[in-house]
Amino acid sequence: MTALRQRKGSKGKEPPLAAEIHSQQSNCCSNHHPERILHGDWSWGAIIWTSIGWSVSVGLGLLCCIYMATLHENDLWFSNIKEVEREISFRTECGLYYSYFKQMLQAPSIQEGLSDLIHDNLTESKRTINLLQRMNIYQEVFLSVLYRWLPVQSYLEPVYFYIYTVFSLQAVYVIALYLTAWLLSGSWLAGALTGVWYILNRVDTTRVEFTISLRENWSLPFLALQVTTITCYLRPQLSALQQKVMVWLMYVTTFCFCLTWQFNQFILLVQALVIYTLDCADILTKTQVTTLYLIQASGLLSVCIFQFCNTMILGSLVLSFIVAALLVRHCQSGLKSGGLLLRLGKLLLHSALVFLLTFIINYLAKKVLQLRSDEHIFKFIQSKFGFGSTRDFDASLYLCEEAFGVLPLDTLERLASTLLLYPYILTLLLLSGTMAVAILQNLRPKGGSAEERKEGGEGRAVAFRPDVAYNLLHTLFYGLLAFSTMRMKYIWTGHMCAVAAYGVCGTELWTLLLNTLRCNSKVLLRLVRYAVPVAMIACLYYKFWPKLMEELSELREFYDPDTVELMTWISTKTPKRAVFAGSMQLLAGIKLCTGRVLTNHPHYEDKDLRERTRQVYQVYARRAPEEVYDILRAVGADYVVLENSICYERRHRRGCRLRDLLDLANGHIMDGAGDNDPDLIPAPYPRFCEAIKTEDAAYSALFTRTFQNKTFHVYRVKKKRKKSSKSSPEATVTQ
Repeated sequence: MTALRQRKGSKGKEPPLAAEIHSQQSNCCSNHHPERILHGDWSWGAIIWTSIGWSVSVGLGLLCCIYMATLHENDLWFSNIKEVEREISFRTECGLYYSYFKQMLQAPSIQEGLSDLIHDNLTESKRTINLLQRMNIYQEVFLSVLYRWLPVQSYLEPVYFYIYTVFSLQAVYVIALYLTAWLLSGSWLAGALTGVWYILNRVDTTRVEFTISLRENWSLPFLALQVTTITCYLRPQLSALQQKVMVWLMYVTTFCFCLTWQFNQFILLVQALVIYTLDCADILTKTQVTTLYLIQASGLLSVCIFQFCNTMILGSLVLSFIVAALLVRHCQSGLKSGGLLLRLGKLLLHSALVFLLTFIINYLAKKVLQLRSDEHIFKFIQSKFGFGSTRDFDASLYLCEEAFGVLPLDTLERLASTLLLYPYILTLLLLSGTMAVAILQNLRPKGGSAEERKEGGEGRAVAFRPDVAYNLLHTLFYGLLAFSTMRMKYIWTGHMCAVAAYGVCGTELWTLLLNTLRCNSKVLLRLVRYAVPVAMIACLYYKFWPKLMEELSELREFYDPDTVELMTWISTKTPKRAVFAGSMQLLAGIKLCTGRVLTNHPHYEDKDLRERTRQVYQVYARRAPEEVYDILRAVGADYVVLENSICYERRHRRGCRLRDLLDLANGHIMDGAGDNDPDLIPAPYPRFCEAIKTEDAAYSALFTRTFQNKTFHVYRVKKKRKKSSKSSPEATVTQ
């Protein structure tokens, strides 16, 4: 419903097509919005119709929740495997996060559990860190407290309480997308189509069934709720009380989103750019822009307080941008006056000042706070777009992962197969064109005095619906983010379903088409808006229901005997305070399954930890045994676990294997046939993870093999070694 509507106080007339769209929207959409009852319409028709819409939303949410839980159960036979196997199934960082839920439950009391998290010395050896400050694990704390309080311990195991909560958030996610589509289109059929598309495109909309504990699975439902509340807030017919309620709901959802994901600042930065663009286009009022900025800032600062003044938030680019945007906006009072070219020039100057001030504020903030926690992210961005060194170890770790590459084209093929891509593209094209016309008309000189323009809506000559405008730029900006970095597609594809459903069930596409065919009428428009989504849902049911049933009938079982054997050996044969070194992914599992102390872990948002990880990974580089020994002793390691899958890796191409990244960082020539940069030199030592297995005297004097199977080799680091040559300066570890 992108109605081009005449501002108050204007003496001009709406264009015929815009007037027709506006008329159709007023008659068709006002009858079916979810907030209709809130406006005093308590007729039986309104109550029944709205109740059906809400019931369908809850039904689709529960269907998605049950679907994900069933896939998880069928893939692992989760209900029938041993506890250690269940814990191993929490791969990589998922295991680290779940370990804190387990740790809180094992604590004698909630207070002691919180104290252990605030003064943790198990996650990083020889260091005491505040986990509530460093990591976003308040959700694990909350769930552990809730599990203690609720009378469910007798019939629901902790692990099921945890995973069912995460799957339940998927229901919240679907309901939020459903409501967004309903608010935009005025028909709950759009919400139903959104939910169906979300479920059918599961591969591209979520990965919750195999990455349960990932922070995004906790945060994205709250982001979707925030978008729903913003959409509702920007609707013009809300009363003052309803606007206040929406403001508080926006704050709560923003706070929950920020509290549950460490990358909140980067997602909110994109959202802030959306708000900034709408402000420059004169689509939002000054009050709306200021309110949205302040909600973002207050949400981030509230999380900062909860995380014991986390400097990564205080030095975030989004906070600097919000301060700069509000400050420059306040100083430039005449920004939205003058002719078209003059206004465009002012906007360019305004934008230059905002971005310049943003970088100045951010630079000063990081200098004052001595912040280096997010350096690796900016190095990754610079390297990805060719502005930085490609040999940086931290940046290369990200660049070499497929998830951080560009969006593959087969994603679009899958989206097209479910009939999602085509209406989405058509909706984008129509809305973008309409919005461009509205922006140009907004930027043109307006007739009447300044007082008349103020009374007419803060100077907007023609207004594009603010809620539609926000959702349009939201999907465009996050779509660009998804195309640049595949992992970010999960932020985009869910909202994509809502936008496409709005296009199918809204008035814009159909009004334009029917006007083109010269057969437009209210009855025909209403018939098409209801018949087409019903037909599409029926078509999708016919095409995909058998495939869903076949997918749900596939039964697999968790099988990883080598890792189970390793975890069992560590739990039974090593001291409880033993310190283990190894890959980040494996150590997260060791923390969860055995409770042993780690040297490093996958939560990478700390400068010292990244340096420590690079040093520990020298076990896969070409380094002298004495150098590796000194590194491991410096971080307090008692045991080091070597993985054949890393030492002899074939998954990545040459130049992206972990051993290649280490060789490049150390200035050594890489393994295998292929070109090498001319400044690289041959390494003077063999690869440590291979040479140690020969049990040469130089290695056996420092390390003792204590466990091995087909996948893992565990060596005990001896406490003292015979006097030898001085260690290389490269072995220095940042403490």
